[in-house]
Amino acid sequence: MMLAGATASAPAFADYPDRPIQLVVPWGAGGGTDAVGRIFATLLEKELGQPVNVVNRTGGSGVVGHTAISSARPDGYTLGVMTVEITMMHHQGLTPLTYEDYDVLALVNADPGGVMVSADSGYESLEDLLTAIKNEPAGTFKASGTGQGGIWHVGLAGWLMSEGVDPNKVTWVPSQGAAPGLTDMVAGGVDIVTSSLPEGRALIEAGKVTPLATMGTERSAIFPDTPTLSEATSSDWTVAAWRALVAPKGLPDDVKTKLEGAVEAAYNSDEFQSFMKDRGFGLMWQPSSDAATFMGQSDEDFGKVMKEAGLVQ
Repeated sequence: MMLAGATASAPAFADYPDRPIQLVVPWGAGGGTDAVGRIFATLLEKELGQPVNVVNRTGGSGVVGHTAISSARPDGYTLGVMTVEITMMHHQGLTPLTYEDYDVLALVNADPGGVMVSADSGYESLEDLLTAIKNEPAGTFKASGTGQGGIWHVGLAGWLMSEGVDPNKVTWVPSQGAAPGLTDMVAGGVDIVTSSLPEGRALIEAGKVTPLATMGTERSAIFPDTPTLSEATSSDWTVAAWRALVAPKGLPDDVKTKLEGAVEAAYNSDEFQSFMKDRGFGLMWQPSSDAATFMGQSDEDFGKVMKEAGLVQ
């Protein structure tokens, strides 16, 4: 009788989710991470039946947004787009956070870096730009595209080192993502932006930005005339930025299972596949079970490059 009474009086919990969800994007509006976050928000709304509101939490070279995700209540009502910088920020001493401080739902995207200049820069090829960097005094050239020590800063440093150039010869100007970095370059504030070519697509197609190379192993599908670093200068450097859908560590098992299913369904939808391919964003699927291994290797690899480039504290 006591068991029956306890069962009858137990509160009835609503099925998850029963209210709006927040999706935190650690980088500014208009960039690649923002684009991936917003298409996922739209698709997750359909899968989960609740509004998914995107919130851009920028600052601290990605630390502010990633901290906002990790410190939220692990109840499924705060999600986030984790970026490759999570495997880099702790090497700089910016935060103790690592990828292990999150429940990873899936890795969904990876985009090779690129080298872009303003269309009125006068540089017609990557070789021309590299020659100028080698011949001019240190500090002559300024570059941007992300925060200090972020993925595109390391992308630039790795390329310069592969060419036998001190990475500090080009001054890095931190930005809250590729979009503001590109805007600054068009305005004359910096000379080079290293970010994915899809992030520069609108300005490239408007004739304001010239892509000189991709840091991928193959040419970009949307910019087939742009050579790889290997083709342009025989550099063997490659680098890509990846993004994952995550939640604060400690999700209830049933909530995590539901979210993983929703993320997978969104990823496999025709709408997401078309969105990514039409914009030149790279598709990459790593489920939760495999993502930790991938991220651990990424953390180790970037740590080595950053140490060599003098970016480790």
